Amino acid sequence: MRRFLENNHRAIITLVMLFMFAVSTLNAWRDSAIFDETAHIPAGYSYLTMHDIRLNPEHPPLLKDLAALPLLFLHLKFDTTQKFWTTDVNGQWEAGKSLFWQSGNNPDLLIFLARMPIVILSLVFGLFLFKWVKELAGTLAGLFALILYAFDPNILGHNHFVTTDLGIAGFMMISFYYFLRFIKKPTWKNVAIGGLFLGIVQLTKFSSIMLFPIYGLILIIYPMFRIARQDNENTFGFRMKTIGEYLIKGIAAFAISLVVVWGLYVFNTYDMPKEKLAETINYYFSPTDTNPTNLYTNRALIGLNQSSITRPLSGYVLGIAMVFKRVEGGNGAYFMGQVSNSAFRNYFPTVFAIKEPIQNLFLFASAIAIALIGIFAAIVRHLKKPFGSMFPAGEFGAFVRHNITSISLLGFVALYAYISITGNLNIGFRHLFPILPFAYILTAKTIFDFIKKRETHNEKVIFRSIVLLLSLTLVVQTALAYPYYMSYFNQIAGGPKNGYHYVTDSNADWGQDLKRLRSFLAVHPEIMKIRVDYFGGADIKYYIGDRYAMWWDSKRPIESGWYAVSTNFLQGSLYDKTKPDNQSYRWIQKFTPKYQVGTSILVYYISPDDLKQLK
Repeated sequence: MRRFLENNHRAIITLVMLFMFAVSTLNAWRDSAIFDETAHIPAGYSYLTMHDIRLNPEHPPLLKDLAALPLLFLHLKFDTTQKFWTTDVNGQWEAGKSLFWQSGNNPDLLIFLARMPIVILSLVFGLFLFKWVKELAGTLAGLFALILYAFDPNILGHNHFVTTDLGIAGFMMISFYYFLRFIKKPTWKNVAIGGLFLGIVQLTKFSSIMLFPIYGLILIIYPMFRIARQDNENTFGFRMKTIGEYLIKGIAAFAISLVVVWGLYVFNTYDMPKEKLAETINYYFSPTDTNPTNLYTNRALIGLNQSSITRPLSGYVLGIAMVFKRVEGGNGAYFMGQVSNSAFRNYFPTVFAIKEPIQNLFLFASAIAIALIGIFAAIVRHLKKPFGSMFPAGEFGAFVRHNITSISLLGFVALYAYISITGNLNIGFRHLFPILPFAYILTAKTIFDFIKKRETHNEKVIFRSIVLLLSLTLVVQTALAYPYYMSYFNQIAGGPKNGYHYVTDSNADWGQDLKRLRSFLAVHPEIMKIRVDYFGGADIKYYIGDRYAMWWDSKRPIESGWYAVSTNFLQGSLYDKTKPDNQSYRWIQKFTPKYQVGTSILVYYISPDDLKQLK
């Protein structure tokens, strides 16, 4: 079996990529516009056609630019005489409504084409993941990592939406690869390539700045453990000189990344009036703010905005500042029977445990156990030896040199997980995406290194068979879960249909099912009118026409008839303790949904007799 897989790995990769492309393309067409796409797609289109970033400046432009490229061939109508462009500050949501639903464009085709570059990027990331793991641990390990990635329902659930989440995960992986290549071989060529991809990842999502402390630590630590080719290279002075050289080249790579960032921002902003950028800065960071941080931020941004040379960096730094401000302010979220604007400390660990496939959880846990046992054994060995044998030329130094990739990736995973858990923004498992490629890499490398070290052929066959069996069950399970990948929950949470009981928002309900509600109504002609409370980016009237009436939780009096309620609004209303009963959906708890459309829209029927029970 091992030889068969190795000899046919290209055919297997092709089949995996075809599956990934097929299901992602189908969902790109069948899923209605999610909430965030209403801002991202028009923003990207305006960047390419107007060279102005007044819309959605809180996210870098790269992925939005790529998504908007196919739209240039549609000759879309985009009315920039409206308030969202002329007078509003960051009128991104109104811009989306105008572009999608009010200008005579074809919204389904528009949204589908904008999603396809993200789908293609996800395939590129999968191939790169295979390449890296193959270099680290062999072809079989590379195939295994690719299976973990391509058949992770969470990846398939987001790789067809115009958002930054999958992009930051993929480009962060590529940036790490080229940074570690520079660390191991610090040539100026590798400095340039590392700087290029560091710039690209900064243009993907502002959370990429978390790479800086990790890269900085590696720049200092790795030179201390480099193997000495001559005796004089073990001296303290020589080590300090080596660290200095690494730091100089690291600073050079960072400077190159800023040039890359500046270059794309120049392209996206060269027609943006200086006054409009200043208006945006003053709106988010008032010059009269009593908060010193906001005041100094305003002054710095306005200073950068004064010159056409530094103005692009003003737009970039503005986005970073907006993200920090939003994280500080928090975001309302539903989590296991609670609603709060403050973060839940067990939010991300819980979401990870109920949204990752059980096979993946088992494999991740196994890899962690193997790694911990190996580390403990190494510590015990080193404790029996003189301290000097550990640093820098001894066994511990060799351990660091030989495992710099694993140590670096693990360090980033730990830092990112800590910041996510202790942060103040709980809006979805997608915010953990940057650690997923590294989890796949570390798991594949650890498990296959473990198998290679088994002493007997039978042991190797047994462990390879276990990995193969888990991989096959993951493939089958994910295929059967189609099309509900964005709202996927594992068996612990009761599957995609029941996950909304635990968490909502982009974990379960981002507005993806409005087209499915249209299809549902098409086969239920008895529903002449339905009251709709929909969370998402799509337009209800466009898809349902005159068969709907707007509804919301506090609307009274309650009427008999049909209701379609998004689970995001439902759970948020039921468990928000600040809402009195007469302004919430608590009345609906007395009734069982008649249907569940997709996974995120519950359909109720309230008969006249039911209505009497509520009085």
